[in-house]
Amino acid sequence: MLCCLTMKARQASGAVYEKADSITVCRLLSEVRQQPRSTNFPLFFARKFIDRPYVAHTLEKDGAERLVVNTRQLDCTTLVETVTALTLCAKAGEYTFAAFCKRLQAMRYHNGVIDRYPSRIHYFTDWIVSNSKAGIVSEIQKPNPPFTAVQTVNVGYMSQHPDSYKALKRHPEYVPEIKAMENRITGMKFRFIPKSKVLNTKAMREAVKDGDIIAITCKKAGLDIAHLGFAVWRKDGLHLLNASQLHKKVVEEPMTLGQYLSQHASHTGIRIIRINK
Repeated sequence: MLCCLTMKARQASGAVYEKADSITVCRLLSEVRQQPRSTNFPLFFARKFIDRPYVAHTLEKDGAERLVVNTRQLDCTTLVETVTALTLCAKAGEYTFAAFCKRLQAMRYHNGVIDRYPSRIHYFTDWIVSNSKAGIVSEIQKPNPPFTAVQTVNVGYMSQHPDSYKALKRHPEYVPEIKAMENRITGMKFRFIPKSKVLNTKAMREAVKDGDIIAITCKKAGLDIAHLGFAVWRKDGLHLLNASQLHKKVVEEPMTLGQYLSQHASHTGIRIIRINK
């Protein structure tokens, strides 16, 4: 039986969404109740979104900053956040839309508090650090090998290109707050797997598990992470389940992740984030 979205839950969530979104969340949470506890929840949920359209900037709305729930159109970040929130609900035995919204808000905003555009977590390194402190995820950085490289974070793209962001263009007074956030994470160091080591090896299979979040590191000026997705192991190696701008939808990439990375000169490797049990 699907969970009911009452008016009380609508008000409690304070979210921007369409009826189809609440129906989808409730349906998926209802379905997962029938699954054994051994189910790989991230892949269970991520695969439910295969073929959903890729659409960027769905969180950018006019007016005050509010929690946006959009399961109909996904980009790489909103796919990861949606699946993570559903996974946390499933693990905690929470099966309501209000619970999902609470989980989503907790990971998308600093300390789970919505306070204007700068309160949203905008760089994925900041997302990892904030949600690691909250006990939601853990970043895997060993063993070495395959974690043989170190990323020194150096971000600044948002403050350097405010005209590329609707909210910053409209509210230039936010830029110093964004800059302060960038300064906070710049200089942090994290071990990662260089793309030359993303192979079908025993070491890789032991280090990276099905359903892990894969964050692709890059050398683009001012950025830390180029793309996100979920790890899927097949016989031929590691693949990426992602909201793909290239395919214009959510897909399990037919090529291996190693092949995928080799086609992007700016990609340097992968960081691995695991949703906590």
